[in-house]
Amino acid sequence: QVQLVESGGGLVQAGGSLRLSCLVSGLTVSTHAMGWFRQAPGKEREFVAANSWTGSSQYYADSVKGRFTISRDNVKNSVYLQMNSLKPEDTAVYYCALDLHVGISTTPSRYEYWGQGTQVTVSS
Repeated sequence: QVQLVESGGGLVQAGGSLRLSCLVSGLTVSTHAMGWFRQAPGKEREFVAANSWTGSSQYYADSVKGRFTISRDNVKNSVYLQMNSLKPEDTAVYYCALDLHVGISTTPSRYEYWGQGTQVTVSS
């Protein structure tokens, strides 16, 4: 059984930082592409960042480029999202996801497994 469990969300002031973690069980992150998505109230789920299965390529949404960093720890079978210089518009539920396909995608429908999400709230 594949499970993804996010943690690390919370309330932070604008300009602050948070680090989200995603612990994966049932599959290894070292052989799969991983992504982070977010969904704000009343909006569709949107791509934030993705890491290729080799770990050699990372993609970011333009809105977070230069502020967010995706990484992973193969020993801990975990993926992380370091979020710096947070803005109120970053407020959303953040989800990690695992892609069984070869390659890397920014499309939510490509990802087969999802975590339950963690709330990030940025106050102004």
